[in-house]
Amino acid sequence: MAATTMKASFPLLMLMGISFLASVCVSSRSDPQNPFIFKSNKFQTLFENENGHIRLLQKFDQRSKIFENLQNYRLLEYKSKPHTIFLPQHTDADYILVVLSGKAILTVLKPDDRNSFNLERGDTIKLPAGTIAYLVNRDDNEELRVLDLAIPVNRPGQLQSFLLSGNQNQQNYLSGFSKNILEASFNTDYEEIEKVLLEEHEKETQHRRSLKDKRQQSQEENVIVKLSRGQIEELSKNAKSTSKKSVSSESEPFNLRSRGPIYSNEFGKFFEITPEKNPQLQDLDIFVNSVEIKEGSLLLPHYNSRAIVIVTVNEGKGDFELVGQRNENQQEQRKEDDEEEEQGEEEINKQVQNYKAKLSSGDVFVIPAGHPVAVKASSNLDLLGFGINAENNQRNFLAGDEDNVISQIQRPVKELAFPGSAQEVDRILENQKQSHFADAQPQQRERGSRETRDRLSSV
Repeated sequence: MAATTMKASFPLLMLMGISFLASVCVSSRSDPQNPFIFKSNKFQTLFENENGHIRLLQKFDQRSKIFENLQNYRLLEYKSKPHTIFLPQHTDADYILVVLSGKAILTVLKPDDRNSFNLERGDTIKLPAGTIAYLVNRDDNEELRVLDLAIPVNRPGQLQSFLLSGNQNQQNYLSGFSKNILEASFNTDYEEIEKVLLEEHEKETQHRRSLKDKRQQSQEENVIVKLSRGQIEELSKNAKSTSKKSVSSESEPFNLRSRGPIYSNEFGKFFEITPEKNPQLQDLDIFVNSVEIKEGSLLLPHYNSRAIVIVTVNEGKGDFELVGQRNENQQEQRKEDDEEEEQGEEEINKQVQNYKAKLSSGDVFVIPAGHPVAVKASSNLDLLGFGINAENNQRNFLAGDEDNVISQIQRPVKELAFPGSAQEVDRILENQKQSHFADAQPQQRERGSRETRDRLSSV
């Protein structure tokens, strides 16, 4: 009977727009037991010096077995100060690169060509595995922040970068070839190759190091380096502007806001580029979206039918609530030889559980397919999402005036599915006049207005 009550009452509570916690049959779990949230301190620093850093988020499947299908997806964050450059390298992974803030010059190399692009906030591009590229912060004042979704092609979840500049931690990969191969390849004496492309003579090395600050002698000194204004101007020549480009380009960057939002009202905006709209995303089967939620507003409860969405908080603060089953964070495997215990655990896992977390800039949360989620903004909130398994994904809203899948249920079925009558269910569904985004505290505001009117009346 308890299980029946839970099944009937939970959807109705969502329709009423109140917290998932209201049901006595729904438990709650927040940090650190929430497997769906990755706080900003879960990023590992790969490189860092006075000019910037590169950070890699921990593997998704380390948190929960529900993320097994994400084991070959990694999230990287790049940050650099004005007038700096991430020197040339290539990686054994496909990348989707998105500019979170700042202004950049991205140069992409091909065997017989070179393309440079001026990038700004929201600009997005796919870099195929093995592409040599370098990234410049061209702004005079603002830091550059870039987010990459990486899909390795060799080992699942394992990235390998190959540097052309080299440093004390990792050599220029050309130095891995033998002397004979290098001389034959460049038709040049090895001593000259070593001097120009590889390692400097010991005397020259000591002389240059004596001129450098000690902080620049870190193992990462040759990954992110300073540029002069003249060098910035030189690199800017012939760079293409991309912010107003069509989203259908096969090789050039596109901007997430090139087209109007798919959902929009006074409480928020939802921009999204899908594989159907952009060929760069088709073979990866990924969509990219950008969501703006105004302070005090709510992205209404919804779920994705097929897509697993990796969401990064770009700016602002808020709260998210995700509905799953109990013990989705457990890593232990069940004992196959204990059928009774297995059946008991399955019954427990059928219980609905609320997973919630506070959100701040730099945090990441994951929304598995089929899991209802809602996001509330305590300040203006800017989110960036990557959707895995994008093809044929359907976003189903559970509240709101438009795109509300529950409102499509026929009246006789409503009578059976909910404890209230079909008429009562329809009345609750119709109470929300907004779609997709809404006021996060309408009832509290209404009560406050009534109390104010009552006080004025008494005076």
